[in-house]
This record gives sequence, C-alpha cells and structure tokens, in this order.
Amino acid sequence: MSSDVFIIGAGAAGLFCAVRSAWAGNSVVIAEHEDRPAKKLEITGRGRCNVTNNCDVRTVMENIPRNAKFLYSALSRFSPEDTMAFFESLGVKLKTERGNRVFPVSDSAKEISHALIDAAKQAGVKFVHDDILSLIIENGKAVGARGKKRDYFAKKTVVACGGLSYPKTGSRGSGYRLARQAGHTVTELRGSLVPVELCGDLHAQAMGLSLKNCTLSLKDEKSGRIIYSELGEMLFTHYGMSGPLVLSASAHMDDISPGRYSLIVDLKPALDEKKLDARLLRDLSQFPNRELNNSLNRLLPSSIIPVVIAKSGVDGAKRVNSLTRAERMELVRAVKSLTFTVKRLRPPEEAVITRGGVDVKQLDPKTMGSRLVSGLYFIGEVIDADAYTGGFNLQIAFATAAAVSG
Repeated sequence: MSSDVFIIGAGAAGLFCAVRSAWAGNSVVIAEHEDRPAKKLEITGRGRCNVTNNCDVRTVMENIPRNAKFLYSALSRFSPEDTMAFFESLGVKLKTERGNRVFPVSDSAKEISHALIDAAKQAGVKFVHDDILSLIIENGKAVGARGKKRDYFAKKTVVACGGLSYPKTGSRGSGYRLARQAGHTVTELRGSLVPVELCGDLHAQAMGLSLKNCTLSLKDEKSGRIIYSELGEMLFTHYGMSGPLVLSASAHMDDISPGRYSLIVDLKPALDEKKLDARLLRDLSQFPNRELNNSLNRLLPSSIIPVVIAKSGVDGAKRVNSLTRAERMELVRAVKSLTFTVKRLRPPEEAVITRGGVDVKQLDPKTMGSRLVSGLYFIGEVIDADAYTGGFNLQIAFATAAAVSG
C-alpha cells in the first residue's frame, strides 16, 4: 500500500496531521493498532478535553519546562488561536474557562475526537487497523513501515504513537522502539502530570478525601524555595495524593530523590492565621469539655482531623478548655500548612503525559523531520517536550503535527 504520507498512530497528533496533510492535497494512510482511533483523546480533561489554552505563544512557551525553544518555530506558525480556529471551522463551539483553558461548549471530549475523525474521512484519509512492527529504511531514507498485516510505503513516514501514559488507550511506547531503530536517542522516560506517593502513612487516614478549595504548594527542600503554588482541587489516596493540583505540581519535580520535595496544603486559604485562630476559638468554645479529637468537625472534614492533630503535635485527647495559646497556634499552623514529604512519583502508566522521548536535537524544529533519516518525522508526545496542565500539551501535539503537514 502506497501513499504520500503514512502516519503511525491515530491519536490527537496523528489525526490532526492526517487532516492537514490531506487538505494540502496529499494521499494519506493512518494506522492504528487499537480497535478505534483517539481513545486517549476521549478521556483527556476528565472527559471534557482541554483542547488548548487561549493565550499567546510566549505564554505557551513559559509553560513548557524543557525544550521550549525547540518548539518556538512550530508554535509560532500554529498558535493556540490557530487551534481554536481549526476546531471552530469543523463546527466545534469552544469556550474559555479559568486559567484560559479552552474546552468544547458541549464539555465532551468525544466531540473533539469525532470532529477530527470525521474531517479525516471527509478529506479522503484511509484508516487501517494494523500493528506497526518496524520502519522500512533504505539507504538512509524512510520509505514506509512494516505492519503485521502488510507493508506500507510513503514519501513521508510520521511517528505519532504517543508515550507510555494510559496504556489501556493504546499508548505502549512503540514510537520509542521505532525511533531507536532509526538510530535516534530516546531520553529518560518517566511520568509527568502524575500522582505522587508520600513518605509515611499518616496521609492514608484521609484516603478518599477530595478537597475543592485548598492551596497546594511545592517546596524544594534543597533550595528552600516554593516552586509551585495554586488554588484548586486535590485528592488524598492510600499511597499519597492525586488530583489536578498534584498533577500540576508533579511537573515541577526534576530530581525526585526521597526528601527533595515537600507538598504543603493550606486547608483554609481564605483565612489568614489571625482569622483562623478566631474561628477556631469560636468553634472550640461551643464544646469546652470535649476532647480535641471530637471538636474540629465544624472546621474540617472528619477524615483530615486526625492528620491535622498529629501534624500539630497537640495531644488529641486533651480537653479543649485546657488548650494553651501555643497549642492552638500549632493547630492553626497545621491547618494552614499541612506538610508531607514526597517519596516518589507514580509510574508513567498512571501519568497524563510522558516526560522524555525522542531527543529534539536530532529533529528539525521547522518540520519535525529526522536529522538522521530523511523522510521520517516525529510528532506529539513521542518527542521530548512536555508542558504543565492547561491545554498546553495538546497544543504541542497540534503544533508539531502542523509543522509536518505544512
């Protein structure tokens, strides 16, 4: 089977590249080993699909911690504004929410995936269900790929296999194998935007507790600096923490050796310490003869109370009418800065996106073409470029795909 463009992987980047390539007048074949395209895309943004961020290119680059300069050319030629215009041209109505995050008005990721699939089919893209085993390289040039069912030949061979995250959706890391076959270096692979394991077991007492209006801060214990802090949602788990705030914080962790980072939760960000102390005094005065363990239910969710008391160092069996001011202030500080030590990140399979990938020094930033093998291109999550949450990772996928398709 021959075509102008052969794309391996029908995810966000692959489908986008297929549509744009077909619109440019190319014959396009796209191969997917899963039973249907865009499985991962359909679960992004908790099923809502944060398709991009409504900001300028400079802001996008500020949200890419590594290899942002490499992406400047692609992002400059295909910006968030272009992404929004593209989907609106397909009939998808979009909206901008907090943090300039862009979602379909329908709040359905399937609308995004269906729009891409339908556009590809209407443009004449041929979909094949096959598992690609290897690239076909002749005299330093990629001329196609070998699948389980047949060989595919093309002028351009595009690797868009995704990373290691969410393997049930088809991301099995096969793109890295193909890259290595072509002589490319694949940098260290690990999860980004991933849940975090904590030291100790105190956090497990709050397992299942979801906090919606807390502030989470990440402290680098080596430098003593707070390197991330944001208001939002998070979740305690049996192993540690998860949820949007935690996933965002994880992207800022580079050297993940135990003890390097601490996560600090402010359970009452709307109250400063003085106001919180006044609130605590008022609540405790209602039950002067109760033990502290049974006296904080008006202030805090029940499952976090033993954790706060333990972190404060105050005896939970103490009667509240015998608490000293110093003990009360320790409780206030525990509520405002509930601190946990990070043990490690969860495996890449649990991550939203994979950090690491095809070394960008071996790619042409204008075309995403291989500098080692002509006719070979890499786009999306398979390359070593990832961003923070907010729609930036999908913007990278679309911009790199646009670089290939022109």
